[in-house]
Amino acid sequence: MPATLKSPRKKTWQIAGRLSHFKKVFPDDAACLSLLATHKWKTGYVCSKCGGTNYCKGKSPMSRRCTKCKTEESATAHTLFHRCKIPLVKAFEIAFMVCNMDDISSYEMSRQLSLRHMTCYGFRKKVKACINGEKRDPVFESMVLEVNAKVNKRVKLESKKLKVDKPTRLAHA
Repeated sequence: MPATLKSPRKKTWQIAGRLSHFKKVFPDDAACLSLLATHKWKTGYVCSKCGGTNYCKGKSPMSRRCTKCKTEESATAHTLFHRCKIPLVKAFEIAFMVCNMDDISSYEMSRQLSLRHMTCYGFRKKVKACINGEKRDPVFESMVLEVNAKVNKRVKLESKKLKVDKPTRLAHA
C-alpha cells in the first residue's frame, strides 16, 4: 500500500484560515501594542531603573515615563518583543503560529507572512525558548491565553454567521 502524503496545499489553506481570523482581531500594531501594554502593567507600573511607581505618558505610543528618574519605558521593553526589528503584527503572527501550529516550519511561515526565512527562524526560536521554559517571559505567558481566547471567539462568531438553513429540494414531477 502506498504511503499517504500530506497535501501542502491543505496545510497552507488551514494556516491562511487561522491567520485571517487573527488579522481581524489584531489588524495593526496599535492593537498588538495595547494588548502588550495591558499585560505588562496589569499589576501597576514599576520603573525598571529606580523602582518608582508614578508615571506619565511617554513620547512613543503606549510608553510610560517615570516621574522620578525620567526614564521612558516602552510596552515592548523587557519582553519577547524587545528590540524586534519586524513589525509588531508580524511578530505576533509568528508567535501565534508557533503556539497553535506545532508542526509549522519557518519556511512555511516566511511564505505566509512574506518575510525572510531567517527572520522567521530567529523569532520562532525565541518563542520556542519561552514556551519550553528556557527563557521566562511572564508577559508573553499571560498574553498567549488571551490572544487564543480572542481568536477562538472570533472563529465561533463567524461560524455562527455562516450557518444557514439547508435549502430544500423541490421534487420534479
